Amino acid sequence: MTTIVSKSITACHVVDQDKVMQHLHEKVARPEMLSGTTYKIKTPLSEHALYVTINNIILNINTPNECIHPFEIFINSKAMEHFQWIVSLTRIISATFRKGGDVTFLIEELRSVFDPKGGYFKKGGKYMPSLVAEIGEVIEQHLTNLGLYTPDNSLAIAAQEMLKEKTQPPTEAGSYCLACGEYAVVKLDGCATCKSCGDSKCG
Repeated sequence: MTTIVSKSITACHVVDQDKVMQHLHEKVARPEMLSGTTYKIKTPLSEHALYVTINNIILNINTPNECIHPFEIFINSKAMEHFQWIVSLTRIISATFRKGGDVTFLIEELRSVFDPKGGYFKKGGKYMPSLVAEIGEVIEQHLTNLGLYTPDNSLAIAAQEMLKEKTQPPTEAGSYCLACGEYAVVKLDGCATCKSCGDSKCG
């Protein structure tokens, strides 16, 4: 909309640059260089690890309003069976980051995704309902490190205990089998072999 000035300009003032804040939105141009953090996800469901990289953008540099926000996410792995949905997920999450505002809702949305074949226990004994849920946990860790999220540990512990009770396989069972979905993979002659379907890493 064009504004026509019909009166004479009698005075002017300089805008205080400290009060001119830059906000993150989808039209903010990507800088030539961004800094970020890479997280490693290693699950018993695949022999290859996933590497999740989240890059940040700094707004209002060298002003009292300087702040940092996640700007984009990339996930790389040698496991090509996940390629299509990983690419689509990272594009959607990156677009959400670039819109600005509160992105913490992504944490619960991703952590509530359950794998119909069953979840897994990561190193240290913590239960993960799905690989997508662990990606959500990585985003939680990243936003927490940036000071943009404060996890409710009491709720997290209670949820973990409930999930553990419902999904804990029998103690005599083996690890999860990708071929048949049973907790029956054990070491036989140095090879990971499923006692249920016979699938073996050694062929």
